[in-house]
Amino acid sequence: MQTRDFGPRSFRSIFKWGAPDVFYDVDDRLRTFICDTLGLPEKHLTELFHPGLEDVPELPAPDLPEHALARLEDLVGADNVATDDYTRTEHCSGSTYLDLLRLRLGKVENAPDVVVYPRTEADVAGVVALCHENNVALVPAGARSSVTRGLESPRGGVCLDLTRHLNRVLELNETDLTARVQPGMLGPAYEAWLNARGYTCGHFPQSFEYSTVGGWVAARGAGQQSTYYGKIEDMVLALRCVTPRGTLATAPFPRCALGPDFDQLVVGSEGTLGVITECTLKVWPHRPQSMLPLTFMFRSFEQGVDTIRTLLQSGIGRPGVCRLSDPEETEIAFLLDGLAGGAIDKTLQRLGYTPGSRSLMIAATEGDRALATVTAARAHALAIKRGGLPLGGKPLHAWAKRRFHDPYLRDDLMDYGVMTDTLETAMTWSDLPRVWRGVRAVIKARPHTACMTHISHAYETGANLYFIVIGPMDRENPIRDYRDFHRQIIDAVVEHGGSLSHHHGVGRLFASWYPEHVGETAFAAFRGLKAALDPHQIMNPGAYGLDEQ
Repeated sequence: MQTRDFGPRSFRSIFKWGAPDVFYDVDDRLRTFICDTLGLPEKHLTELFHPGLEDVPELPAPDLPEHALARLEDLVGADNVATDDYTRTEHCSGSTYLDLLRLRLGKVENAPDVVVYPRTEADVAGVVALCHENNVALVPAGARSSVTRGLESPRGGVCLDLTRHLNRVLELNETDLTARVQPGMLGPAYEAWLNARGYTCGHFPQSFEYSTVGGWVAARGAGQQSTYYGKIEDMVLALRCVTPRGTLATAPFPRCALGPDFDQLVVGSEGTLGVITECTLKVWPHRPQSMLPLTFMFRSFEQGVDTIRTLLQSGIGRPGVCRLSDPEETEIAFLLDGLAGGAIDKTLQRLGYTPGSRSLMIAATEGDRALATVTAARAHALAIKRGGLPLGGKPLHAWAKRRFHDPYLRDDLMDYGVMTDTLETAMTWSDLPRVWRGVRAVIKARPHTACMTHISHAYETGANLYFIVIGPMDRENPIRDYRDFHRQIIDAVVEHGGSLSHHHGVGRLFASWYPEHVGETAFAAFRGLKAALDPHQIMNPGAYGLDEQ
């Protein structure tokens, strides 16, 4: 059973992932997994958990200084100022699991008083100045795909939605291989614009279809081909950021020695310092024909890890996509794809690739075709030498086909009373085994809980581990239950040597860990920077815990 009939003003129309008419087809294999592995009764497949079909409620009237609404309308036009209940509810959260729970339960918390759609950078500057003068909180927003509670408005105020107007490529410089882009441009529109001219952005997070260029930069995001192209901070050459103290603007030098890098101070700041209004990013020639598969089955996760590390440290070449599923994720994939117990499975087992230990690697080359061909040949030889069994291109193509569709499953799982969340962390190669085992131990201690883990981004010195947690929801106290469980997991990440975040950001979800994680001196420096650019603490209050000390 799926909930596909919902009203345009319902809670579900807000928290549903992606396109309103696109859904994940839940088949019998997935239903069996939910009942058998997660231990949920079959009645949960029909007795849905708060599907959110009711319309959003009436909210308290906007609480803004006198004449502020009129001044906002003067600045950006009345058509670009919204105070209706639905729009304010729509802009009170992102896509964090807690956000989705609250909306399902009919809880509208931390809503802005008004949503403003600026048309130009001058509009942004005017709104920021107005908020600064009147001590009104301001939260910049793009497509609202944050999974770190990065988009709440705990002090009400203004949500500045950059997607309606500030959504174009301003310039493509084919000599320098750069593009000047406005922050509200969605990933598919940006990539399509570049592809039409023979280029690619190289940045494809799983939220790609429903995230913006400005969001990528503000959250210091990573795309699924970051091993070759780098994370977003490696792509930013210049930006413009409107702060309460004025506009911070940098120039697109390839390298410079001008003191601290102001681009990197803004990248990852999640709207706490100002509003990004323009970015100059690197672009690359679009060469899809150079994506040659590097897919292997290894007898153990450790064999796969060693192969990827050696590949990246050997100078053979860097793949784009570079993923390695651990044994549990590999077996769940076999189960859900209908391969478990079949001819392929039996053949693999005869060759020594047994369930519970085998691990699937999916990778692909990038760049110049001739170089990619050489890299692929050498990488194959390396993987085979370390016990890898080549699987051809089918696993890569299957992954690519569904990589942006898998997030649609979350809505259906939550309908069935399944808690499903993701978290990611980076670590050195030497610390990776300890982080993998330590975090898994905490997650697996919860009864009937699956922990699917994979390397999704790899570098010369280390990698990212991406954990997907799927387990039964406490239907009576789902928010408290999740908070307690999530805290245990993050404590384990930090204890075993992982970073607090690799690419999701910090927001409010990780704010309580942040000061100790970066250290007292670094946190004081961040607070000092915020005080210099945002003395009234109006910019995205609560994110990073900067205004709570």
